[in-house]
This record gives sequence, structure tokens and C-alpha cells, in this order.
Amino acid sequence: MPLIQIATPFNIDLEFEISQFHKRLIAYLVDFILLVLFFISMKYFYYGGFEKVDPEVLQRNMGFDILTISIPMLLYSLVSEVMMHGQTIGKKLMNIRVISLDGSEPSLSQYILRWMFKVFEWPFFFGYTILTEGNLFVYIIITGFLGIFVAIIITISKKNQRLGDIAANTVVVNTQSTFSVDDTVFMEIKEENYVVKFPEVLRLSDRDINTIKNVIDLFYKEHNAEICDRLAIKVQEVLEVNTDMYSNDFLEKLLADYNYLAVQ
Repeated sequence: MPLIQIATPFNIDLEFEISQFHKRLIAYLVDFILLVLFFISMKYFYYGGFEKVDPEVLQRNMGFDILTISIPMLLYSLVSEVMMHGQTIGKKLMNIRVISLDGSEPSLSQYILRWMFKVFEWPFFFGYTILTEGNLFVYIIITGFLGIFVAIIITISKKNQRLGDIAANTVVVNTQSTFSVDDTVFMEIKEENYVVKFPEVLRLSDRDINTIKNVIDLFYKEHNAEICDRLAIKVQEVLEVNTDMYSNDFLEKLLADYNYLAVQ
């Protein structure tokens, strides 16, 4: 399984499994089918089908169709990835997710940039022009033809990236479980009289905190203490603190302090 090493802001390399092409293809097909079903359902809901209404009626309702059908379909991937932290429904089913090349969750601007290139893969914005089921079939064929070029780019790119990924500095990786609160830096502090030990943690950026969380997850997954030791030393230098705590305990305490202070 192909791996990618990502250098974090602390000069710690994290390894991620690049998503296999077949997973991305299946995720793409799932999302595509969902969009087609949505399109057909809305046409039947509004007009009772494709053939049962005068084409002139469809033309008169063109603006309404664009607003309620085409635009939601066009924005589907962007809104899904932003709200579901790098996943669409198809990606979630296939346990894959979009991440930034620095190992963190992509920023909104990165999501928008990769989506702008995805517009060429989802030409549904012009869905209001589909007046018959035959047109819909041709439309699907055209979209599939465009998908061939996307597949070629993914196959030949070093990190299995499509054009949108290359432009936005993102990559699609495997995830062992669907995204949940456990995949974020969030930690519930249940102690009533919690004592902060490292208030300096607030000097770290969100990207730094994400790096710490990723290293801790990697530690418990692969029992690699060396990467924890290296990161702990680097963080202590940056924050100018000293401790005799074990590296993983120190990093977990930092996360706990950060979560406690962030909500105060």
C-alpha cells in the first residue's frame, strides 16, 4: 500500500496511507449516483417526470431549477467536505479522507480550490437543460468521459492527486474509521478542579496542535516512542518549558491543557 511522508511544522515526518485508486473510484461513483438520484427525484417531484411536461414549462422554470437543483448539486462536494472534515458520503463509506499536505485538515480556501477544479467533473450546473431521459443518459456518458482524464492524472501523479489536489496541496488518504470527535483535537475535560500545567500551550497554532494529536495517535497505533520523544523535545524548546514526564504523557497533557484553556 503506497505511503506518503508529510513533514509537519515541528519537522516530524508523519506517514499516511494514500488511498487506493479503486476506493476513490467507488467513492466517486457513489457520490455521482446520489446526485443523479437527487436530480431525477426533483424532476419527478416538480414535473412528474421528463416526458410528462411541456418543454416550454421547463424552460420557463429554468431559474427555479438552477436555484433548487443545479446549485445544490454543484455545491455538494464542497459543502460535504467542509462539513464532514474532508469527506463526502462516498468517501465516508470507503473510509478515505482529504487532508492537507502538511498533515492537518485542509483550510476553507484549500477546499474551495480543489472544488473549483472538480466543477469540470460535475457539469450538473447545466442540469436544467436536460429535458428528456435520453438527454440524461448522454449527460452521464459525457461526465464519465471527463472522468477518464481525471483517472489518468490520478494514476500518473506521484501522490495519486487529481488536478484539484495538486492546486490545493491536498491528498486523499485512508482512514481506519469514519471521522468522529476522536479524530479531532477535542478532549472532554471531566475533572471539576482541573489544573493546567502548561499554559504556554496557547502559544501553539492550531496546526501545531493537530500535529501533536497526529503523533499521539501514531504512537498508540504503532507504539513508536521515538517520534513522540523527538516531538516532545521540539515542543519543549519552542515553549521554553521543562518536564520529566514521559513524552506521550507530556503531549497528552498539552492537548488537555489546550482544550481546557480554549473554552475558558
